Amino acid sequence: MSERNNDNTGTGKPGLAKSKAPAHRPSKRQPGKGGPRGGVKGSAREAALDVLLRIERDRSYSNLLLNRTLQQYQLDRPDAGLATEIVYGTIQRQGTIDYFLEKFVKGGLAKLQPWVRSLLRLSFYQLYYLDRIPEHAVVNEAVQLAKRRGHQGISGMVNGVLRNVLRRKAELVLPDGLPDDQRIALATSHPEWMVRRWIRQFGKEAAERICEANNRPPRVSIRVNRLRLAPAELAERLRQGGLEAEPSDVAPAGVVVRGGGNMALTREYAEGLFTIQDESSMLVAEWVDPQPGERVLDCCAAPGGKTTHLAEKMQDRGEIIACDVHEHKEQLIREQAERLGLRSIRTVRADARRLAGQFPAGSFDRILLDAPCSGLGVIRRKPDMKWSRQESELESVCEVQQELLESIHSLLKPGGVLVYSTCTVEKAENEDMVRAFLERHPEFEPDAPPSGQTGRLSFPAGQAFVQIMPYDFGSDGFFIARLRKRA
Repeated sequence: MSERNNDNTGTGKPGLAKSKAPAHRPSKRQPGKGGPRGGVKGSAREAALDVLLRIERDRSYSNLLLNRTLQQYQLDRPDAGLATEIVYGTIQRQGTIDYFLEKFVKGGLAKLQPWVRSLLRLSFYQLYYLDRIPEHAVVNEAVQLAKRRGHQGISGMVNGVLRNVLRRKAELVLPDGLPDDQRIALATSHPEWMVRRWIRQFGKEAAERICEANNRPPRVSIRVNRLRLAPAELAERLRQGGLEAEPSDVAPAGVVVRGGGNMALTREYAEGLFTIQDESSMLVAEWVDPQPGERVLDCCAAPGGKTTHLAEKMQDRGEIIACDVHEHKEQLIREQAERLGLRSIRTVRADARRLAGQFPAGSFDRILLDAPCSGLGVIRRKPDMKWSRQESELESVCEVQQELLESIHSLLKPGGVLVYSTCTVEKAENEDMVRAFLERHPEFEPDAPPSGQTGRLSFPAGQAFVQIMPYDFGSDGFFIARLRKRA
């Protein structure tokens, strides 16, 4: 299994050798009918084609779908790595790929059957972005896949398009003089609407840095169960097992692992010694800073990473009410708590917007609202989000966030702490959302986290809000705000 797919949000991926990009060429990506059924061994490219087709058809998450498909195809490690590289590379560079392919497909890509369009995209990605794979192998297998899934005419068209791409490869450069939003969108393969929003919010330079960071492979990080051992101890144990492991510079409980593959398959994971979690995400529970014996509400808790971190910080003493609206997600929280040996977590299946009807006012010492959001801070883990998200959806997300804040704030005791977090960089969902809440509720005030709760990296002293960008530390884009209810 690839490193990129070793958790429920996506992680690192194996890299293939790549050549340097020629001048004006977009920057390189940094370190119909289904395929086999019933566990029949297939090829890496056919597996990649099935994944890409189902992502486009069903809007499935690439990381979850890829894991299932790799198991179905029974690929060995090198082929699984190639399939992973092709899937993520094709999705990440889809905008740029489509821009160039349009020149070679008569009538445009839109008129093609979805599986043919996906086949051309993944083949172009290999020909243009990867050096390690022989060009003839890419073209030949694409033609064979087209023959098996279509007819002679389609295979001939695929062959003609790809051979024409090879003949004119040196001509495939982006034009000079494009407006900034179009240039950044094409060079980094992001939707123009997304780039325009980020230029408007953060400026041209920061917007481009966000886009470039979104195309870098995420690193694998784990959160150590400090009820069992210290991060330095687990890092040493992993190193003795042949892995590269170092304590995180971002999160106090974190360890960064390289070359570990699927960390969920390790003995240490089964023993409950760690949880797979991004370093930015680990900071959320640090900002909540729950104390032993307290009663804590985690409003939108699945899959349980932050919930279990809260329990570990409380030394598993007190009570955490972990809420999620879906039964299968509630089960995920229970499974994680059991694996880690935590007994202080009680799950509740409910819409967090209705919790005020289930608990009396002032029931909790601390509340965590890790709000549903656009997810635009975790694009490197879920690159398909670039193409599945629509700008029109962002407004409805903000409405849900506001409803949640208005619904749960009364459940906090006077003097209690409310932490609001998202995995996005959008100001409307983050700082603007919190400042609007503070204007409506003067009984709340910004409250900086205790010293030492933000890892070994420094944040401005007294800061109650933090926006972590994808380019800051190599971790996910995240927003965290800590508020206190006046006593």
